[in-house]
Amino acid sequence: MNIKTYDRYHSVYLNSMKSVFVCCSAILFLCLSCEVSKSVRHTPNLDSYSTDPLEVHRIDDSTFSADKSFVTKNQHRVWELYLDGDPLQLGYQHGALMQPLMQQQEEFFFTRVADFVPSRSKQKMLSSFLKWYNRKMYLHIRNDYQAEIYGLSHYSSDKYNKIAPRFLRNMYLHGAHDIGHALQDMMMVGCSSLAVWDENSEDGSLLIGRNFDFYVGDDFAENKVVQFVRPTDGIPYVSISWPGMTGVVSGMNYDGLTVTINAGKSRVPLAAKTPISLLTKEILQFSSTVEEAIAIAKKRQVFVSESIMVGSAKDRRAVIIEVAPDNFGVYEVSDSAYLICTNHFQSQRYQQESRNLSQIAEGASVYRHEKLKQLLQQEEKLNPRKMADILRNKEGLNGKSIGYGNEKALNQLLAHHSVIFSPEQKKIWVSSSPYQLGEMLCYDLNDIFGKQPAPGKLSKSEFNIPRDPFADAEDFSNYEKFKKVTLKIDSAIRNKTTLDDPLLQNFIKLNPDFWLSYFKIGQYFYSTKNYPEAGAYFQQAAQREVTTVSDRNNIESYLRKTRRKNQRLEKPEIGVYTDSG
Repeated sequence: MNIKTYDRYHSVYLNSMKSVFVCCSAILFLCLSCEVSKSVRHTPNLDSYSTDPLEVHRIDDSTFSADKSFVTKNQHRVWELYLDGDPLQLGYQHGALMQPLMQQQEEFFFTRVADFVPSRSKQKMLSSFLKWYNRKMYLHIRNDYQAEIYGLSHYSSDKYNKIAPRFLRNMYLHGAHDIGHALQDMMMVGCSSLAVWDENSEDGSLLIGRNFDFYVGDDFAENKVVQFVRPTDGIPYVSISWPGMTGVVSGMNYDGLTVTINAGKSRVPLAAKTPISLLTKEILQFSSTVEEAIAIAKKRQVFVSESIMVGSAKDRRAVIIEVAPDNFGVYEVSDSAYLICTNHFQSQRYQQESRNLSQIAEGASVYRHEKLKQLLQQEEKLNPRKMADILRNKEGLNGKSIGYGNEKALNQLLAHHSVIFSPEQKKIWVSSSPYQLGEMLCYDLNDIFGKQPAPGKLSKSEFNIPRDPFADAEDFSNYEKFKKVTLKIDSAIRNKTTLDDPLLQNFIKLNPDFWLSYFKIGQYFYSTKNYPEAGAYFQQAAQREVTTVSDRNNIESYLRKTRRKNQRLEKPEIGVYTDSG
């Protein structure tokens, strides 16, 4: 074959391959568009549920009722929501009783998203992406849970309909934690959990404590809701979350089974599946034993990696169910009477998993795990009060001061809530603001689900755990100021504006042991091209207890850049004549 003939055949071959590629791409696009269109139009089957109209009655400024359900805000500014009915009615009741707060929470969340993505055009792209990414989510959510979200969505605002219709948007919000930590590895949940029993518990019974360090801003964390749910199908349960959330992140059912979730390191999936909070809701609503919980977890396809600690009064033990899109493991202990869970996997199934090994080597999870073990060794027999002290601990290993807000601390001063479960007694303690420092309120499920409860009479104040004295200390006040000044420094760096020296010096004094205090000022001076000052502060940051390997690498990168900048400043400019005499 001569060159011309080869070129002609080669050209025909390339053109045909291009045509095949274009055709395949068009078919794929049509299929995906069809999938997106189906998900946008989808609504759950409501045939078996009551659609009776709901009338809300105002009892006082902070208490409202609807049929057998009610909501009230207690003296500690914690909302107590009691719901009773079929799935659709649960959604209607939740939405009707909490509509203003639910819409406010949605506003806080999407304002936060807008802060991350300020461009209008990029927000439109994000909306289109969410519709595509969540195109299969409805196929992985039980119809009864969809019905509940559907009822809830009737009370959502129309303000964000451009992002997605109300029902679809509420589905997205139930997977927001999963989507954020899957796509950006944001790890907004850096939680710690501890279960003890037998010789590690003061009375020998199972005791579980956890910090839920989910942070989407102070405004989002302001409205804390303790939900008591009596469904027509399944076991009554209590869940701690926020307005508009029907899923479970921390909860216990009337049979004394508990669930808590801790985020793990995830790969980026191609489509959303079952949100973790709806999987844990199913476990809580339909299982009484560890084995029943494991069986439910195995049935569902998830799209992020998560540790689910399950405690059972019937089994008098706790285990960690470790789920991921491509793996499944169960971790339990046989030679000790305690179980610790932070943000890495511990079961045999994940021992050689690369993402988990990376999390162990580079994150703060192992450090917190060791800190929990250390505190447990110091105080072997725990009761609820001692468990609260552990969850409120702000120090590093061996009592080292590592700065307030450090992710290596158990108490990072950003928790949405802290909770303690006593499954065999069916009691829980829930923290009030700020973070996990406020008085921890005691609730007894025997009283609440053993009869029809009344608003304002749910907690057992005589068993409350007192407020942490740190909440009223000067150091805490300084930390709150530190957070506000951090935002000012970030704004100055972003907008190339200058700040007064006294503000910068005082910033360090507000949180002197935290590496980030020095790093932020180093970044500010770097942005103003004051490289000698920047380098000095980066050196100071490197000498503190830096949170992760990524943070340390970032500091070292800035140090290298400032050294190069300083070396250039020290060299005389080439071609400049100087008279030596």
